[in-house]
Amino acid sequence: MEEEVDDKACMLQDSLDLQAAEKSFYDVLGEKYPPSPEPNPSLVNQNDGVLDDDFSGNYGTFLGNYADVSGIVAENSLLQNPGGFPSKGLQGNSISKSSYTSSNSVMSSVEGPVDSPNSLTSESQSIWQFMKGMEEASKFLPSGNELFGNLDVTLFPKEPKVGPVDKSVKVEKEEGEYSSGRSHGRKHSHQQVEGFEEERNSKQAAVYTEPTLRSNMFDIVLLHSAGEGKVHFSARREALQNKTSKTVVPNGQSKVSNGGKGRGKKQNGKKEVVDLRTLLVLCAQAVAADDHRNAHELLRQIRQHSSPFGDGNQRLAHIFADGLEARLAGTGSQIYKGLISKRRSTSDLLKAYYLFLAACPFRKITDFITNFTVRTSAENSPRVHVIDFGILYGFNWPTLIQRSSWREGGPPKIRITGIDYPQPGFRPAERVEETGRRLATYADTFNVPFEYTAIAKKWETIQLEDLKIDRDEFLVVTCLYRGKNLLDESVAVDSPRNVFLNLVRKINPNLFIHGITNGAFNAPFFVTRFREALFHYSSLFDMLETIVPREDWERMLIEKEIFGREALNVIACEGCERVERPETYKQWQARNLRAGFVRQPFSRHVVARAMEKVRTCYHKDFVIDEDNGWLLQGWKGRIIYALSCWKPA
Repeated sequence: MEEEVDDKACMLQDSLDLQAAEKSFYDVLGEKYPPSPEPNPSLVNQNDGVLDDDFSGNYGTFLGNYADVSGIVAENSLLQNPGGFPSKGLQGNSISKSSYTSSNSVMSSVEGPVDSPNSLTSESQSIWQFMKGMEEASKFLPSGNELFGNLDVTLFPKEPKVGPVDKSVKVEKEEGEYSSGRSHGRKHSHQQVEGFEEERNSKQAAVYTEPTLRSNMFDIVLLHSAGEGKVHFSARREALQNKTSKTVVPNGQSKVSNGGKGRGKKQNGKKEVVDLRTLLVLCAQAVAADDHRNAHELLRQIRQHSSPFGDGNQRLAHIFADGLEARLAGTGSQIYKGLISKRRSTSDLLKAYYLFLAACPFRKITDFITNFTVRTSAENSPRVHVIDFGILYGFNWPTLIQRSSWREGGPPKIRITGIDYPQPGFRPAERVEETGRRLATYADTFNVPFEYTAIAKKWETIQLEDLKIDRDEFLVVTCLYRGKNLLDESVAVDSPRNVFLNLVRKINPNLFIHGITNGAFNAPFFVTRFREALFHYSSLFDMLETIVPREDWERMLIEKEIFGREALNVIACEGCERVERPETYKQWQARNLRAGFVRQPFSRHVVARAMEKVRTCYHKDFVIDEDNGWLLQGWKGRIIYALSCWKPA
């Protein structure tokens, strides 16, 4: 009996304390405290099974993230209808609208003051603790409906209206676009997450298809050697030259290369000069020695003075720092696989290709000499078969088709076998097949008989039977600047490079036109390879910095998507995963001779025309020369590309 009396006394005291707390809570809300109702025994049953551990956990999460508005919306469907709250006394404070993240039954369990001694169970004590926390939390939040006044604007901003967008290129929205700027937790309601995922899926599917295989832009770029395309090309090239001549830096001097020294931020009125190349080489040495401490410190200094939007040396340093960081972390292979799996629309790459044609003569001279050599050598042949190893997008062949249609006596039948490496994904031959369909449209336009065969295999696995050789055709094999992607003896005893050259020898073509990237960064030793790669890409970045304005997005695409990806592979990958393995033209010459080829010199007339084009139409620092049958092209004395012609011995 004594224990029973003590229990009743404790319950009565708890009831009085609860009433006092409730009165203070109503004072905060600015409402009159109602008189105590009669005890309601059914209230205990109404609360059974409602306030469980999950509710207390959610409440604690809310206190830690009460500013996470979008997280509240994701959990509480009652916010869809703020006027539907059952408790009139709680509607005066906006915190009541965001606190109840469990269910509607939770709302009913706190509709009125719980003051009955018969209802003072563990659930009612939890309610009292909840109310007291509400009272404390309400002191830090705005009154009225200010918190939810602009809920639609804050959480679900309308997408800005934009002009017409190419339907083939769908850009995924950033994950946080639909969330509040203050949100760092869950960002979407359940309905919106489902809709957002459906939208993402539909966009990903749309990336893989181009709207048309050919457009007016394609014609202007790919047929730039005659007609309307030539006018546009000349205007683009002159515009680049005018921008270069008129571009000045703030001190009034013309924009020139700074010799590999990036400029940092001003300190005390003086410009800090940093030798980024030296820092990069020192960092590479630290990475090779597995000295993480010094490597991270040097990377920090390089990051401080490099930028993807700065001058040429700063952009180069930024890309090489990415490669060093990936090698240090051991993630180079994963990053590179992600880059090669990334889809780029053909139209974007076409624009970058057009900029490269207008800015430098490397690719234009290659296409000019290749097409001229094929047409003049096969001028009496009714059928021409071109086997292109590394055809990629086939941007160089529409001109051949166009000019072949002008041949006296009618055009020959052109058969092109496009060979390239299989692409990752479910459609490994998609790109090379699309190239064939695009070339077929040009053949139809110029009434040229045309046939195309697509092969997506590793080159060393291709058999002679796959190529369907017809000895009545004039046969030409081309490999333009893609032989660097073949593995060499350092990886495989039976070198894929030698296997490829032996296959070309078995094909026994009338001509073998071979273009190579002249580089010495195929060494097995990392620091040596890094230094040679730094010299090679320094020339390319310096060339773009000298000719192309920094704000051109096509330039950024070339630097990041092409040169940056190649540099990352050279720096951060090893073994079979390192596919960027260029050799010098003298090394390739030795390989070709061992495979049983002899040099076939280019026409003196076409070489003279090529040299004249470079000297009159492009920047004075471009180099074009001949050496032992190789046509060499470079920038400021460094040979970057080389082109040669061969015949089977």
